[in-house]
Amino acid sequence: MTTYWLRHRTAYSYAQPVDLAAHLLHLKPRALPGQRVLSARLTCQPAPDHHTETHDHFGNAATRLFLAAPHTSFDVLAESLVEVGFPPPPPAAQTPPWEAVAAAAHGHETADFLPPTALIPRLHAALQYAAPSFPAGRPVLEGLLELTRRIRAEFTFQAGVTSITTPIHEVLRTRRGVCQDFTQLMLAGLRMLGLPGRYVSGYIRTRPPPGQQRRRGADQSHAWVSAWLGPGLGWVGLDPTNGIVVSDEHVVLAWGRDFADVSPLRGVLLGGGEHRLTVSVDLEPQGN
Repeated sequence: MTTYWLRHRTAYSYAQPVDLAAHLLHLKPRALPGQRVLSARLTCQPAPDHHTETHDHFGNAATRLFLAAPHTSFDVLAESLVEVGFPPPPPAAQTPPWEAVAAAAHGHETADFLPPTALIPRLHAALQYAAPSFPAGRPVLEGLLELTRRIRAEFTFQAGVTSITTPIHEVLRTRRGVCQDFTQLMLAGLRMLGLPGRYVSGYIRTRPPPGQQRRRGADQSHAWVSAWLGPGLGWVGLDPTNGIVVSDEHVVLAWGRDFADVSPLRGVLLGGGEHRLTVSVDLEPQGN
């Protein structure tokens, strides 16, 4: 197990006063087998007039804030202490054929993570890209691992060339993007094959372990795939941006169908005009 201190600051400055604002935050890590939340707190400036802690449809911790007084800036600091150590997946060769997993994917656990969404539509090009990793009869985890590593090898991580609304077919064409792009591309391919996949929002270790290469996507919110291995084996985290299995370098905030379900902070504003956004993230190991 590795313990991390997480600090995520989001700061908005507005060209004109915001008269009213309602915000939905997914900024508190999720308690899971393999992830223990030792502490979590949010600090907001200005302080909200109403503050509600709840859970969303997917079981993620969700914070709702309402600001009724005019303000020209909004600053949210999320701080957490989290212990992480996800168990390794089963031997890949011993997992069921991918076709058997697809055939079994019709229960409550997977129902939300197969249909297309606005950000991850049905896309034949994504199927064409993913299909070579899943020949007939191949164990599902072998195919998932190969697809994860192919994306890492064949796409260039480059911030600023895409936005969260960039279509998947454009990412396939340019072979460039960031973690959200690569995650949604992989999910599009899996879902076209009938394999359930969740979009996971969180963080990856800022400083790499000794002797290892710095991870792509550090110092910002990160995203990766949680793929279903079948009713007896459950879910496994796979990071196509870095070509690795999720173990003890990632902290899970939330999961959903796509980015829109788990955006760290979104709001509806009255007023404000243009705005400037600054985000900083640190995920530092404690005692390592």
